[in-house]
Amino acid sequence: MPNSKRESLKELFTSKSAKVETNKGEAFYDELYKKCRARLDELKSLKPLNNRMDFVQSIEDEGLNRRDFMKWASATTAMLMLPSAFTPLVAEAAVLMNRLPVIWIELQDCAGNSEALLRSDGPQIDEIILDIISLEFHETLMAPSGHQAEKQLEDAIEHFKGKYLLFVEGSIPMGIDGQYGTLGAKGETFYDHLIRVAKDAAAVVAVGSCATFGGIPAAAPNPTDAKGVMDVLNGKPIINIPACPANPSNMVGVLLHYVLTGQIPELDSLLRPKFAFGYRIHDNCERRAHFDAGEYVEEWGDDGAKNNFCLYKMGCKGPMTFNNCSIVRYNEGVNWPIGVGRGCIGCSEPDFWDKYAYERPMANANIKAPTGGVEKTVDEFGLGLLTAAGIGIGIHAAASAVAGKKEKAKEEA
Repeated sequence: MPNSKRESLKELFTSKSAKVETNKGEAFYDELYKKCRARLDELKSLKPLNNRMDFVQSIEDEGLNRRDFMKWASATTAMLMLPSAFTPLVAEAAVLMNRLPVIWIELQDCAGNSEALLRSDGPQIDEIILDIISLEFHETLMAPSGHQAEKQLEDAIEHFKGKYLLFVEGSIPMGIDGQYGTLGAKGETFYDHLIRVAKDAAAVVAVGSCATFGGIPAAAPNPTDAKGVMDVLNGKPIINIPACPANPSNMVGVLLHYVLTGQIPELDSLLRPKFAFGYRIHDNCERRAHFDAGEYVEEWGDDGAKNNFCLYKMGCKGPMTFNNCSIVRYNEGVNWPIGVGRGCIGCSEPDFWDKYAYERPMANANIKAPTGGVEKTVDEFGLGLLTAAGIGIGIHAAASAVAGKKEKAKEEA
């Protein structure tokens, strides 16, 4: 990359004080900006951990330019629900990611979340960031094994005591005193392993549905008595990033928030970051207009399916699933389950495999939605959704469906 472009990138990464222009909470964001600025200045005084790659050099090597990075920084700032004035800080935080020590352990899982980090179609900012973080331990990715791997983990815990983020992938089997899951040269149970490694962590990030709520291992009849991290670990800040697998963008968002503020992001009642799980998939679904118009796929392959109508009647759980899949998407933002004609199975919700993973609407399930509402058939006037706003939308959708059928009957007559 020419020197002029490199200087341009460096200027971008050097944020200056800025006045946050917001109509709501201006004083709050001004104070937050100052705290983030101080936090980044503190991190800049530290050296990169373990000779990790320089971020600027990394994006240069991948052929990305200032415009690419600006677009990413702006989008990430919006995803974190921060005002646009924070964009330079987010950009600088990305540069300082190689100051953040991370320990990653795998328990009762399929390694799908690790795969989500590793598999990408091309070099993108998220993948580069995850490549330059100081990943001190990851059983699947590291070369050592046995006692050598255990020694590396112990060294990382001791050297970064109280400073590292612990990422946990997989559920914890508690049956027969944890003997369903053991690892390492010493045969340590998954439970004991988690407790030991979490003891000196600054915070614990449970990644994927298994680590957050038990996932598929906890599905009925749950023979191993599998549980999520928050059900067995006390006394530590816990961040849940559910989904099967979790979206790498949400992992990066949590890491960036911690680098920016030194704190975990604001969480919902299930310990999920609100910036990613603060709204339903249904709220931002590309097929939402068809739901509002009462246009549904009635069976696979019909005209509704060919015209991308709403998949609710085919079992889509978007109305009761909280996640940002419909915005962030997967595979570099190319697509997501509903985009390819498959309804949401609610994999970011507790007990999703038993409650949601089937091809029929909630109305036929005879169970309660996460927030306590019970849905009727979509054709009934007064369709009960999850929120006050949702109830109004449901009434509109049901009324639209009835009106549409009446209009169709008139045409046929």
